[in-house]
Amino acid sequence: MSTQFLYRLPVEQTQWKFEGQTTTSFTWEYDDGGADLLKLYGKGKKQQWDAAERLDWSLPVDPDNPMGLDDRTIAIYNTPLWNRLSDKDRAHVRRNLQSHTLSQFMHGEQGALIATSKIVQTVPSVPAKFYAATQVMDEARHVEAYARLLHEKVKLAYPITKTLALLLESTISDRRWDMTYLGMQVLIEGLALAAFQRIRDTSSNTLAAGVNAYVMQDEARHVAFGRLALRDYYPHLTDAERDEREEFVVEACYHMRDRFNQGEVWENLGLPVQECVEAVEKSEYMRLFRTRLFSRIVPTVKDIGLWGPRVRKAYEDMGVMEFSTVDAQAMLDNDGRVAEEFDAKMFVDKALGAR
Repeated sequence: MSTQFLYRLPVEQTQWKFEGQTTTSFTWEYDDGGADLLKLYGKGKKQQWDAAERLDWSLPVDPDNPMGLDDRTIAIYNTPLWNRLSDKDRAHVRRNLQSHTLSQFMHGEQGALIATSKIVQTVPSVPAKFYAATQVMDEARHVEAYARLLHEKVKLAYPITKTLALLLESTISDRRWDMTYLGMQVLIEGLALAAFQRIRDTSSNTLAAGVNAYVMQDEARHVAFGRLALRDYYPHLTDAERDEREEFVVEACYHMRDRFNQGEVWENLGLPVQECVEAVEKSEYMRLFRTRLFSRIVPTVKDIGLWGPRVRKAYEDMGVMEFSTVDAQAMLDNDGRVAEEFDAKMFVDKALGAR
């Protein structure tokens, strides 16, 4: 069955194409150092995995709560609106909200697939091209995993949100290779890691948690890739060039923070949209969630040197400056360890199931 039949909004309303500007960069220097990038490339080769094999797709998924999340993660939980809903309506809310979240993961991974293929084409060094090539395969695998989870298990999908589409377009269409790095490897991938982590660490469904754990293992390398490349490049920018990139960071972060009201879901469910959006804005859980989304982005932005007054002021306004002292590398290392722990758990679960 075509995936388009699963969408809760007409795909024709949300599909888009845009003209991108790309400068292709060849290099004839095949041994230009880049020891850290080559090490990351080696790690990327060793950590390739098959989404069809590493995950146990026979595991069941509750259609009324596909990811096995606590209702307290729903912004309208325990509001007068939520309390008026029947059990059947609450099940519809859970399923649609979780489908919307997974759909944005899937669309974002396709954006990453396109962006990383562009990085292979535009980045000037061979080690960076080598590593980016492994990431292209990673992103294809992630699209495959989320599409299968939505198609076979949840059986419901949503088109891409306007704000995510806007951020992807600005990231992919820019001719400068470092802007694609900045938008994708630092901002989008950094936010994705924090969003994936919520499901990995709180989902009671093994399959949903496993998909996110394994994707995060790859994404941790991707963010490290962006940090390595930009940390070396940005000290050489002019003040005007740095200002332009800091402005992009600020605008993108506000866009990402404000895109979580899920208005499309409330409208599709026939719920009072304004009341739902107001509940989202007042929700303490959503406030904390939006704050934690930047736990991966803030320390990386600081590490690559985009730490001027404009950026610091924006992060103070968002209430996320506390993350500026976080050890970003330690978090990325932990993502790898958690994925390995999931491997062990999957092995044990299969062994017990075979008895």
